[in-house]
Amino acid sequence: MRTKPKTAAGFRGVFTALVTPMKANEEIDFNTLAQQVETMIAAGIHGLIPLGSTGEFYALSAEERRDVLKATLETARGRVPVVAGTNAGSTHDVVAFSKEAEELGCEGVMLAPPYYSLPRLDELRAHIKAVNDAIGIPIMLYNYPGRTGVDMTPEFIEQLAELPRVRYVKESTGEIGRISTLLRRCGDRLGVFCGGDTVAFESLALGAIGWVGGVANVVPCSHVELYDLMVGKRDYAAARKLYFQMLPLLNLMENGGKYTQWVKSACGLMGRPVGAPRAPLRAAPAAERRLLEAALAELPEGRRAKKCNP
Repeated sequence: MRTKPKTAAGFRGVFTALVTPMKANEEIDFNTLAQQVETMIAAGIHGLIPLGSTGEFYALSAEERRDVLKATLETARGRVPVVAGTNAGSTHDVVAFSKEAEELGCEGVMLAPPYYSLPRLDELRAHIKAVNDAIGIPIMLYNYPGRTGVDMTPEFIEQLAELPRVRYVKESTGEIGRISTLLRRCGDRLGVFCGGDTVAFESLALGAIGWVGGVANVVPCSHVELYDLMVGKRDYAAARKLYFQMLPLLNLMENGGKYTQWVKSACGLMGRPVGAPRAPLRAAPAAERRLLEAALAELPEGRRAKKCNP
């Protein structure tokens, strides 16, 4: 297997953790998925991650997962990198999904610890090495113990960074100290992405190279503008003003316990309906939609509720 150069350069910027649009009968709405991809690219998003937590990978069949990747890749047409979420409950399946993602043309895969089984760190190391040895594209680690039940500490991630395909990490604990520790210990070998929406400003200020966000499905222009203000223009005063406008929505999403449900509902409030989540999750009721509307009203992009022109 060909080894790509070991460098943190490559992926950077705002990557949208794509929703998987559904019809009323819970079938995947591929036309709306294509429209969502086009909306993200038009807004200036730097990359796409289908089949993550926000993409409901856990609720899709293997065939549906393949079809989502194919549709995303066909619509993106190489304009931005597509990094596939390839998580599953067994190493066998994760290796298979990762190899398939590479064969289809994805430029990377995103790996969280397998769910439910709660592997020990030595078991998890072997799991990730198995994927590393099976593919030739970069791996983005995904640390989200609140979802997986397994915490990949900065020290453990530093060890994993010795594997040639492990090139990035999405750190989603929301603990800013994790970002600084990762940057200090392995920032020259590992591209650190913020995965906690409510610490995005702080993470980018510290030197994170990007932000993976599900709320980017809702207000992509605001995400891209914040990144550009922080990293491109280094206008921290303007960035802080925008971030404070975004925080009511980001805080609501992060702390409400209904991230996927509310991201999908908020897309509809922005005039881009993507359907409800697949059961057992449900669409947000009217009272929750009113909370989302109020948070969106804090943002110029939310008040416009139309396609933006970054």
